[in-house]
Amino acid sequence: MSRLSAIDTDLFRFLNQSISNRFFDAVIPFFSGNVFFVPLVLLLFAGLMAWGGRRGRICALMLLVGALAGDGLVSNNLKNGFGRIRPCHVVAETRRPGGAGCSESGSMPSSHAFNWAAATCVAFIYYRRSWRFMVPLSCLVGFSRVYTGVHYPTDVLMGFLAGGGYAVAVVFGLNWLWISSGPKWFPAWWPLLPSLINPDAVLAEKSSPPVSAAQSDQTWLRFGYVIIAVLFVFRLFYLASGTIELSEDEAYQWTWSKHLALSYYSKPPMIAYTQFLGTSLWGNNAFGVRFFSPVISLIMSVLMLRFFAREISVKAGLALLAIVTTAPMLSVGSTLMTIDPLNVLFWTTAMLAGWRAIQDQGTRRDWLWVGVWMGLGFLSKYTALFQLLCWAFVFALWPPARKHLRTAGPWLALVVLAVSTVPVLVWNAQNGWITITHLSERGGLDHAWSFTPKYIFEFLGAELGLLNPVFCVGMIWACVAFWKKLRHHPLAVYLFCMGAPLFAFYLLFTLRSRVLPNWIVPAVLPLFGLMVIYWREELRLHRRLVQTWFTAGLILGGTVVVVLHDTNLIGKAAGRPIPAKLDPLKRVRGWQETARMVGEERVRLAAEGRDTFIIGDHYGITGEISFYLPEARASVQTGRPLVYYRTSVVPENQFFFFSGYATRKGDNAIFVRPLELPKLASGWIGSWARGQGEITQAPPPLEPAPATIRKQFKTVTSLGAKNVMFRDRVVRRIEMFACRDLQ
Repeated sequence: MSRLSAIDTDLFRFLNQSISNRFFDAVIPFFSGNVFFVPLVLLLFAGLMAWGGRRGRICALMLLVGALAGDGLVSNNLKNGFGRIRPCHVVAETRRPGGAGCSESGSMPSSHAFNWAAATCVAFIYYRRSWRFMVPLSCLVGFSRVYTGVHYPTDVLMGFLAGGGYAVAVVFGLNWLWISSGPKWFPAWWPLLPSLINPDAVLAEKSSPPVSAAQSDQTWLRFGYVIIAVLFVFRLFYLASGTIELSEDEAYQWTWSKHLALSYYSKPPMIAYTQFLGTSLWGNNAFGVRFFSPVISLIMSVLMLRFFAREISVKAGLALLAIVTTAPMLSVGSTLMTIDPLNVLFWTTAMLAGWRAIQDQGTRRDWLWVGVWMGLGFLSKYTALFQLLCWAFVFALWPPARKHLRTAGPWLALVVLAVSTVPVLVWNAQNGWITITHLSERGGLDHAWSFTPKYIFEFLGAELGLLNPVFCVGMIWACVAFWKKLRHHPLAVYLFCMGAPLFAFYLLFTLRSRVLPNWIVPAVLPLFGLMVIYWREELRLHRRLVQTWFTAGLILGGTVVVVLHDTNLIGKAAGRPIPAKLDPLKRVRGWQETARMVGEERVRLAAEGRDTFIIGDHYGITGEISFYLPEARASVQTGRPLVYYRTSVVPENQFFFFSGYATRKGDNAIFVRPLELPKLASGWIGSWARGQGEITQAPPPLEPAPATIRKQFKTVTSLGAKNVMFRDRVVRRIEMFACRDLQ
């Protein structure tokens, strides 16, 4: 092995150093990564889907599974398994033409080589002549990874072998699965597509019996179940892969799950009990914390698909499923375990139960379930109470529903909801009604109203981005057109009432104060459903326009969702990562490294001979260190935890109600304060495109420790600002203080 390693290193030096010249230095880095790659790939994908026919569409989908999915599921896991250090870190005088950074990720195999080999094999299976340009391009890409100093030759070779083998296995494996299971599960489709490898070879004979509408619907419904199952499995693997770490809210609320109570400072108790159940099943790890997020997404997807299949059509349900999957806000909610997935789940189940309840055959039992789901929604997030406003609109805009007000059903639901508020009321009565104070401050109700129009543009801009610009505009358009075209459509009226009042309330509230984009998330699903109904009506008159709009939304949203799951894909495609300041995943990266750095400083201070604990300046960093520092995680449930939030006179977060450090007289502490990343300098786009790294302004000067900390300890010494790295980027900055002798 040592001999092979020496040959590999010698060959690397030859390709990286001996044959270097100005022409190669100018041209070869372009094949390693450039800013044009992603747009070209998107155009190619759109072209195959729009004009490639059956063969082109299947090829495009195989490229997604064979290349894009393989990068995360296979290539990255191989990197972690081999654990090989990149040559730019260990080989002396490694040349780095092009100026891109040297990643901290593993070296073997090369992901570029893996992806290009996979794409080449898939393209060759469906278009034989594609090898004439795909093979040379793949070889150039592989060579560029060695020439730019980021991979050994064997890394590239391993990438080619693994990527090609994976792609061939995926294509032929799916084809075998289709041939063996297609006739049973999709009898309406299989005669038209008996092979996924050669889709144009055999078509259904003219003598084949016609497919009934019921058979067609059943086939489409099964297809929907397959898509939901695939998404569920993918999300579980994604969470298990450790691609992202816990967000601040997730880690903070995980500490709640170790101190179960009737309610909490800012939120109802359901999130704590959900995380408690997840970590009881899977352990105190990120997968356990987040396990129920994809489960909730699975439940909602099945419920909405079946609901629309029953009330409108199966294809309408599939369209809604596709829209929800490519809406970034809802897609993120399928992986992160915060209060929003629970809120949306119970809002949706209450909405579906309510639709049954307002029918002529609606029963008290139906209304009882409405109350149960609304009660669970309140115990998840206080926004659930806005569903009462939505019900007021239902009774106001749909006269046939009003007869139920003369029955006991709606009032029974209201009683069940009222009973559900008891735990929160009891806890608040015991703790000075602190939640009401917090919510009033959060909503800006603690100060006089002043007209602030900037917030409305900030809110709408955020919703456009997070809900997919195409579908967000379509949703708002459907709400406006509803008054003219859908006022007499019962389900359209109901969905409008279940979403529009909440959205409109927060839109108007932006005239007073800032509104976070996720506050309207329960309204999204019913309004997307309204949009599907509206587009279905418009499809009869403007088929091509609606299809183009829908396709554009899927491509745009799907691309954003994929990137949001792993923004490193941008760096791999362009040859340089996006600046950490603009990376939406910086909030879920670098926390393990942060905890490690803080833990090392704690050990150094503890070497002076006194017990040493940790104090966080923000609830987020306090929760993250509590979770990611092993000795801190083990002490969370004890009466003497290792990590505390700084003391305060009045409650500022839930840590106020947990054990404090006032009893640790004479102990030392490490005080940790998060710092803002420096702002990007003007012209950063051009600098980034030219490979000049992250161009940032100088960071602001450091401030002394808070006065409360300085008063509590005999001496407080700054340890300076520290950069927290993720791979080769600074994703976070913290300042630590050595605090000695608690007074």
